[in-house]
Amino acid sequence: MKHLGKHAIVIGGSMGGLLAARALADFYTLVSVLERDAFPAADLPRKGVPQGRHTHGLLARGSAVLEAFFPGYNAEVVAQSGGLIGDVANDVIWIGHNVRLANSKSDLVGLLASRPVLEGHLRRRLLGLPNVRMIENCTVRGLATDSARKRVTGVRTGVDGEPEAIINADLVVDATGRGSSSATWLEELGYEPPASEKVDIGICYTTRTYRRRPADLDGKHGIVIAGSAPNWRSGVMLAQEGDSWIVSAGGFLNDDAPDNDEGFLAYLATLPTMEIHDVVASAQPLGDYRRYRYTCSVRRQYEQLARFPGNYLVFGDAVCSFNPVYGQGMTVAAEEALTLQQCLRAGTDELARRFFKAAAKIVDIPWDIAVGNDLRHPQVKGARPPKLRFINWYIGKLYVAATRDSMLATEFLKVVNLIRPPSSLLSPAIVRRVWQGNRRPVLSASSLAVETAPRKSASS
Repeated sequence: MKHLGKHAIVIGGSMGGLLAARALADFYTLVSVLERDAFPAADLPRKGVPQGRHTHGLLARGSAVLEAFFPGYNAEVVAQSGGLIGDVANDVIWIGHNVRLANSKSDLVGLLASRPVLEGHLRRRLLGLPNVRMIENCTVRGLATDSARKRVTGVRTGVDGEPEAIINADLVVDATGRGSSSATWLEELGYEPPASEKVDIGICYTTRTYRRRPADLDGKHGIVIAGSAPNWRSGVMLAQEGDSWIVSAGGFLNDDAPDNDEGFLAYLATLPTMEIHDVVASAQPLGDYRRYRYTCSVRRQYEQLARFPGNYLVFGDAVCSFNPVYGQGMTVAAEEALTLQQCLRAGTDELARRFFKAAAKIVDIPWDIAVGNDLRHPQVKGARPPKLRFINWYIGKLYVAATRDSMLATEFLKVVNLIRPPSSLLSPAIVRRVWQGNRRPVLSASSLAVETAPRKSASS
């Protein structure tokens, strides 16, 4: 690889920062990852990852990219920590628009493990590279620049009440997530902050882990229920290490699932199918209830800025943060790391312009998937142009056809797993199958394995 400099800094040691550091390691003599948190000795949740106790899984595309960066990563998570590798289209039950997609074997390979395990293995593999180091308990206060403020030369670090220290670098990457200070730092340097697009969704969900038994879900690795009318509640139950299930349930606009046994079960009973409820009703709890709130999806449009300091980039969730129920964040960060690697192969001239332009194209697809689906909810505010209304109508028809047509189901899941673009679902061959699938009588609720009988409302 081309040698581009002596030192690169990544601010933030979560999944996005680790992946950015992996891309940089091929081009810089030393890569330092600065993390304000302390990393636990074991793969346990940490303060700096507030969603770390909630449901995670690595989409097929993310699994493939991590495997390319760190050969053997997936097998290592399975062998050393008890994660599970599975066929996304065959080993998981997918329910949306209140119907169940047909299962069938595919080449979509996903990885199931808790967030601390996924991150812990990635961090150890990264630190196995000879030119990468971690600096924990390191708070970055701002950027250091040249006298003209045209070029970032490092970062200013320190703890409140103590003198600042400067760590010099040839390139600085902000991977601090949705709470990124980059917009503020740019304004301090005399630059315009990026415009941002926000969609208020008020997502909140409650999570608990349970003992997993071999007969649960007839041996499937999980079930994903996307929110739809009438109550727009969603639920997910995924197998994790240690023969456990992690179960999350929640809704839009602050529709909380209760954090007590009776209320949580009642809430699960309002989902379109009883599979999660029936497992939880008789399963052994392995931990306490945990809640997570996510107010809005945010996209910062760095690619539109006319001026940007040299030797500086913004990465991952610091650029775009999606509704977490779609599980896209880690895979998008992996794709951005690949793109960063490709940009660096061409050198550092106009690196920010090239990277932000390419990253915007990566973000377009998951943003459209997440926001487009969220805007199906009539109370979520946002523009609904005719194209979006048509796409949402069409996906509903695709779901109906895919209850019988496993090929359609797999093609749809390739889009969900960021293997193929959404436009692939509008190919003549796919449209024909959707049309044919909707000519038949609608399957009964029992055939769809989605129970539609009225349910008792969850207690408040």
